Amino acid sequence: MLSKIFKKQTKTLTAMFSFAVIFSLAFVLGQAFLLKPVSADSTLDLWGVAGGEEALRAETGLGNQDPRVIAANVINVILGFLGIIAVILILVGGFKWMTAAGNDEAINSAKSLMTAGVVGLLIILAAFGIAKFVIQALITATT
Repeated sequence: MLSKIFKKQTKTLTAMFSFAVIFSLAFVLGQAFLLKPVSADSTLDLWGVAGGEEALRAETGLGNQDPRVIAANVINVILGFLGIIAVILILVGGFKWMTAAGNDEAINSAKSLMTAGVVGLLIILAAFGIAKFVIQALITATT
């Protein structure tokens, strides 16, 4: 019984971690390949807007922040959201344990839920550290 629960939670945590890593990398790589050089004497911007970047920003309301910083912010938001989910799993497991009324099966279920939450937090913290290191390395290498 426990092995089925463990396998299911392992698959869920693996999927969460894979989701975070794949979308973080896809966003960073997508931003890197969208950047196209524009000559200084061009009257049209990267997107073909007359007047250059300032006209495009004024027209669309977009900012002028570095895409690498935007990617770092998106990664932080995603990992923060996943961290909140992991903490909620731990709290739900604790609630289940407190309301188990001595039922061994319910206690084991609660323990496995709390274990999954803690493992999820560890994975999320590791992903945060790796993403922060990679983004910092990219920023320092390209500036």
